[in-house]
Amino acid sequence: MNIPELTYSTELFYTVLMMVILLVINFVLKKTAQRIGEKGEIHITRIRLMFRYINILIVILALFLMAVVWGMNLRDLALIFSSVFAVIGVALFAIWSILSNITSGIIMFFNFPYKIGDKIKIHDKDMPIEALIEDIKAFHLHLRTDEGELITYPNNLILQKAVSLIQKDVFLDEGKNAL
Repeated sequence: MNIPELTYSTELFYTVLMMVILLVINFVLKKTAQRIGEKGEIHITRIRLMFRYINILIVILALFLMAVVWGMNLRDLALIFSSVFAVIGVALFAIWSILSNITSGIIMFFNFPYKIGDKIKIHDKDMPIEALIEDIKAFHLHLRTDEGELITYPNNLILQKAVSLIQKDVFLDEGKNAL
């Protein structure tokens, strides 16, 4: 009795190998982001945001590698990716501030001296702001003034303005006073 030969055995082997390698890379990148977040005392919601960015990167990489493994012509693949990136580029040019804010959010994850709970002053000649950082999102910061006003401040602007630290970790100070 003849055992039927798998037609796509090589492709299946490389697919499984690629998935294992991508899972390891995903794990390593997430552990690295978590270590950086813990070392920099970055809030868990910002670390989870980085996890989403890592997942998107891994999915795009997996789609590209799957197409190569399963025999898609590199010329066709280049055409597809260039077309997709051209459409994305036009769309992002039309709404460039969103891309700018996301990029600023990533930069702020790795190198931003202020944390959630810090009271800061933004030195803007048109509208100076003194407020508490309540949350740091992908696109903006949530700032709470002493009057209780909630201000959403774009990430790209916070990197362009001079900022002073008024009080470090107000939440901890409030907890100490409550005891």
